[in-house]
Amino acid sequence: MFKSKEKRYTQEFKIEAVKQVTDRGYSVYDVSERLRISTKTLYHWRSQLSNELKRVQSSDDRLKIAKLEAELKRVRRSEIF
Repeated sequence: MFKSKEKRYTQEFKIEAVKQVTDRGYSVYDVSERLRISTKTLYHWRSQLSNELKRVQSSDDRLKIAKLEAELKRVRRSEIF
């Protein structure tokens, strides 16, 4: 059976690695050297997590809009009476 030599990293590890670049201002090169991962991998994780964050924010925005629309309907109904 073929065994993959690719090392698997936890989601938490990936997030922390990306945060070192995005939040703490370290260069991709420095972080990749320190964590012994390729710069390509770190760039991929950053892109992947950025897309994931956009989806979460979009979902949160839709939820906020739905709540505000429901509140607006409630207020309009109470103005009629």
